[in-house]
Amino acid sequence: MKKLLYTALFALLITVNLQAQEIKWVTFEEAVALQKKNPKKIIMDVYTNWCGPCKMLDRNTFGNKDVAKYINENYYAVKFNGEGNETIKFKDKVFENPNYDPAKARRRNSSHQLAAYFSVRAYPTLVFLDEKADFIAPITGYKTPQQLELYVKMFNKNEHLALTSQDAFDDYYKAFSPEFSN
Repeated sequence: MKKLLYTALFALLITVNLQAQEIKWVTFEEAVALQKKNPKKIIMDVYTNWCGPCKMLDRNTFGNKDVAKYINENYYAVKFNGEGNETIKFKDKVFENPNYDPAKARRRNSSHQLAAYFSVRAYPTLVFLDEKADFIAPITGYKTPQQLELYVKMFNKNEHLALTSQDAFDDYYKAFSPEFSN
């Protein structure tokens, strides 16, 4: 009986631990609606189905418990297929992918209008929006947990507003001490 209780308790602890490490993804329209009730910034992972670095970002970075915890506490997290066929209503506009080809759903397809709106030119791109869903910046390419930490903390604390030159950003980057685990 005791062994069964310990086994059940251990399984529960693993489940709780795994759940604590998962990012709570919402749709883009849900994130914008949630901001109206509880203002937070948005981090949008713009990916494609064929993108290898996008899959690495999911596995290595978004799967990191420190990254997931920080994002869940400070952001609304959105996954958005930059070549998908979703219709998005945002800021009184409708964004679609009029040249989407269902036969290419797993290969390169045409770009979604929302991806173009946010200056996405490569995948993955992390789009950051402020608490009013106004554009902050696109961060392009695969990022390790520690590399992403710099951006999620900088944007969350609005420290980017004081970085008015490349030299200022370079100094910020050099002084930054990552705390997220590998």
